[in-house]
Amino acid sequence: MGKYAKYIWIGLLFCLLALVRFFENELFYDPYLVFFQNDYLYLDSPRREVAKLVAFTTLRYGINTIISLGILYLFFKDKSVVKFSVIVYSISYFILITLFLYFVLNPKQEDYYVFFNIRRFLIQPLILLLLLPAYYYQRLKT
Repeated sequence: MGKYAKYIWIGLLFCLLALVRFFENELFYDPYLVFFQNDYLYLDSPRREVAKLVAFTTLRYGINTIISLGILYLFFKDKSVVKFSVIVYSISYFILITLFLYFVLNPKQEDYYVFFNIRRFLIQPLILLLLLPAYYYQRLKT
């Protein structure tokens, strides 16, 4: 694959991540999208269907993960980077979804800010933003 083709594919994958974010209201069930856009620190937790919420949050995490792994592979062309990233994404998912469920099932206003940030790691490709510079820095050091 040529240099330009590689950058075009990486750009397309970043566009896919942006499209997931742009169409989040149409694609995913998430009553917290509107809740966290308002002054949520003073509101009660919204009504929600827990199983449906977890399923759609997992779906969104999975879609973002697959696209992110594609970006990492194209950027570094190293399967070991992808293998380690799969481990990082898997461990992160289990930790984050457990915390997410705790906050969904036990909503307290004083915990909303922590819940907001945990939810962000599940629904946005923030792990990619951490892994890309980490792997790049590692490459520079070796």
